[in-house]
Amino acid sequence: MRILTALLVFAGSFATALAEIRVEFVTMPMRDGVRLAADLYRDSAVTRAPVVLMRTPYDRTKAKGNAEKFARAGYIAVMQDCRGAHGSEGVMAPYNNEGQDGYDTIEWITRQPWCSGRVGMMGGSYVGAVQWQAAVEHPPGLAAIAPQATWSSFYRNIHLGGAVRLALIAGWIAGNTAKPPGVTPADMNVALMRLPLSEVDEAIGWPMPWLDAFLTHPEPNGFWTRLDLTPRLPELALPALHVVGYYDFFSRESVGNFVIMQKQARDPQTRQQQRLILGPWDHGSVGRTKVGEVEFGAEAAVDTMALQLDWFDRHLKQDPAAGAKPFAPVRYFSMGDNVWREAQTWPPTGFTATSFHLRSHGKANTRQGDGRLTREAPAHVEPADTFRADPGDPTLSCPVTGKRPLKAAVWGPVDQSATEDRADVLVYTSETMTAPLTFAGNAEARLHVSTDTPDADWAVKLIDVHPDGFAQNIARGILRGRYRDSLLRPKPMKPGEVVEITVDLGPVAATIAKGHMLRVDISGADFPLYDRNPNTGTGPFDARTVIATEKVHHQPGALSRLILPCRP
Repeated sequence: MRILTALLVFAGSFATALAEIRVEFVTMPMRDGVRLAADLYRDSAVTRAPVVLMRTPYDRTKAKGNAEKFARAGYIAVMQDCRGAHGSEGVMAPYNNEGQDGYDTIEWITRQPWCSGRVGMMGGSYVGAVQWQAAVEHPPGLAAIAPQATWSSFYRNIHLGGAVRLALIAGWIAGNTAKPPGVTPADMNVALMRLPLSEVDEAIGWPMPWLDAFLTHPEPNGFWTRLDLTPRLPELALPALHVVGYYDFFSRESVGNFVIMQKQARDPQTRQQQRLILGPWDHGSVGRTKVGEVEFGAEAAVDTMALQLDWFDRHLKQDPAAGAKPFAPVRYFSMGDNVWREAQTWPPTGFTATSFHLRSHGKANTRQGDGRLTREAPAHVEPADTFRADPGDPTLSCPVTGKRPLKAAVWGPVDQSATEDRADVLVYTSETMTAPLTFAGNAEARLHVSTDTPDADWAVKLIDVHPDGFAQNIARGILRGRYRDSLLRPKPMKPGEVVEITVDLGPVAATIAKGHMLRVDISGADFPLYDRNPNTGTGPFDARTVIATEKVHHQPGALSRLILPCRP
């Protein structure tokens, strides 16, 4: 009998695997008459089911594999090209129409006889952002979303501390803007060095109004209002699965979206229907084990499709079996010891803000200098550390190699040693760890600084130094001096004045193992991941530059320190 039962189960599973997946091409009318192209995937035996929707500017046909998996799992999958992309009519204007087009698409879907009335959305990056844009329009039938590595404020997507993510946005816009016939793009390594920022598009080779606009509005003013959804998130009654990596430029945004929905959603049930998966990945490696130059081990692997299926089984199918399985609201990966941990909130409880003080005898330049990182604060005046920030020779985001040119700078972990040999980098290193140091939460650097120019940047990297000398970046941040008090109201630096600044290093969880060292790098640029500061304070339409002499002070009354949420 057991053998017969096993054979029947196997036969059923085999038949499911061989089920015919039907694909139907449709066009959906938007409110202005533009029609968007979509492919519908469903099991031939399914006549009515919940719908999983993906709206993408990157060609809906490339999602065929995932669409078929959803169809085999009992859903109807709808893969749609965004307005102006591939098979869809209209003009592509990044994010400009996605809210209303998302609403119209979901409304159309819920009117079809094959839709159960419940729709979920999935996808990452641009494909994640369109979920939030549709959600805040409150389309009838939208019952769950699974946004991966994305934003709710587009300003915060491309700006941090007043600096702009130059290589990211320039490369993306250039790759998604039609170039005029006969135009050959210039060398991006050269184009990224163009000043003023308002001319970067011309340096690439042709006018790109969207790139111009994004680069020349450095403050979160009215220009960005239409793409700032964050204030509207608490009004949503919507389960959301948030997935992102520490090395992702969206890490702060994705984690922030989770925190807002879990703590501020007006609907109490919605607060209980949020989940955050926070791993050791960058933007292109979610779910993988190797990121940059670091292998995090088999534990780092995550099946994002399985996560999404579980989420949609709970909230679209409303499967009692799936709903009965408890889940931790936060599952985060601890780098270094390479294990997953669970928590009820982010940041997790049980960790204490701990200061690591920057110390030296005034010669912290390069990793061969005398910069130290200690728990003890200086008891007397120590000489300030000084470096020159030259916009013509900016400190690089990561070492350039034969396989990694300037334009291909990565966010993920790579050996920072070569960068730490530059005289314009201050390096502060702890003693070798005699016991593991574990921390999890939001890290920051609180520095006392000065400069002799109207403006200057302070770029900070948190480093895990391995016994073999490999300097693994685990978090980074940047602050433009004139925005030290307010992003909306920039204020020039006064030459020689010592001011306290806070550099946000973002969410991070790691264990610095016994035998390793903890390190902080400080420089005047993180280029080309962020634009160079000309140090003049005159804005993105001015090509003039000046070399800044920047100082980091560490003495009683003007302490500079790294603050980590450490496990006691």
